[in-house]
Amino acid sequence: MGKSIIRQVRGRRIWDSRGRPTVEATVTLADGSLGRGLAPAGASRGSREAVDLRDGGQKLGGFDVSAALAHLNGEIAQAMIGMDAMQQAVLDARLIALDGTPTKARLGGNATIAVSLAAMHAAAASNRQPLWEYAAQGRALRMPLPEIQIFGGGAHAGRRVDIQDFMVMPLGAQSFDQALEWCAEVYLAAGSLMKAAGKQAGVADEGGYWPLFDANEQALEMLTRAIGVAGLAHAQMAISLDIAASELRSGGRYRLGLENRVLDSAEMIDMLGQWIDAYPIVSIEDPLAEDDEAGLIECTRRFGQRVQIIGDDYLVTSAPRVRQAAALGACNCALIKPNQAGTVTETRAALDAAQAAGWSTVVSARSGETEDTSIVHLAVGWNAGQLKVGSFARSERMAKWNEGLRIEDATRAPFAGRCFGPSPTP
Repeated sequence: MGKSIIRQVRGRRIWDSRGRPTVEATVTLADGSLGRGLAPAGASRGSREAVDLRDGGQKLGGFDVSAALAHLNGEIAQAMIGMDAMQQAVLDARLIALDGTPTKARLGGNATIAVSLAAMHAAAASNRQPLWEYAAQGRALRMPLPEIQIFGGGAHAGRRVDIQDFMVMPLGAQSFDQALEWCAEVYLAAGSLMKAAGKQAGVADEGGYWPLFDANEQALEMLTRAIGVAGLAHAQMAISLDIAASELRSGGRYRLGLENRVLDSAEMIDMLGQWIDAYPIVSIEDPLAEDDEAGLIECTRRFGQRVQIIGDDYLVTSAPRVRQAAALGACNCALIKPNQAGTVTETRAALDAAQAAGWSTVVSARSGETEDTSIVHLAVGWNAGQLKVGSFARSERMAKWNEGLRIEDATRAPFAGRCFGPSPTP
């Protein structure tokens, strides 16, 4: 029996950053190597992404995962035992076929991604490699540019503001370490400004400040001020937004509850254009809803040469959807979330499809996170260029930023900085 043959698969219930149950898988190989995979969960989700299988009912608010764990410890484990963990694509294809649905709805995407990641970790351990090195397979590395949330809104913060994430991107930093230092300065400055203005209500799901603004644009004004108070120019520190527009769309129109405004697609695009003109915005995620393809195409046509237009709910980490969007001219960047795809192989395929189209890519965490740092290793090893894990607070977020510092020390890999777009690898 080869050393990397899977000998045991086990699933257990653990708890995420919102105190909800989630799935952890461990994979043990013939040589004793062990890998662990943990499934996060999103608050705003695309309709076509892998299903986060929950039990429903009243226990634990309906969020328990006993069905997903039963699948993991039953038919998934039986199918995986005896397979070679080094053959990630073969293993993931088996998971996809075993589930048999387009969205992992039968077994649960939370079960499949946990096992897929666990197998990858076990294979890396068997090779005596850190995950970033195993993921790279000898290709060039690059430390990703962070996108760090300063204010949280939308589904992450009780809809105190309509926009889900107000983030910063340290374009002018010369290293991952300096990038985090600059973001920390902005986070501290924003907190002081919020406190002085009496606008701070607490902390959102991902660690950003939970604001008490009267209009969405006030968050942009405050964030721009915080960058200045931190002593940074806009060429050094820019703004990134996640509109999460699918959460705002109802009856074909966008409803901004904070301002009691209802906008059609053209008016939504015009509003974003006014913000781009007025503030140092370089990236907008989900500017229009997943079912507003025409709006996404128009938004990309108008602003795609000036800002990064990121598809999340629209693309759901799907290579076929990325290729279709690229052909239509909708978006110019793909958000990459492993649990959104359901397996490591499908996640990598979506990233490769985006980069083949000349797009930039962002490896991303979810609002319901764990201490797992896998996505940091994947962002580095896959040369993604950008990494989004939430704010500069809360241990499930800081575990990931700190892991990036360790990887930078170990690899001395160049920092993406403002050159965060596709980078050819030898």
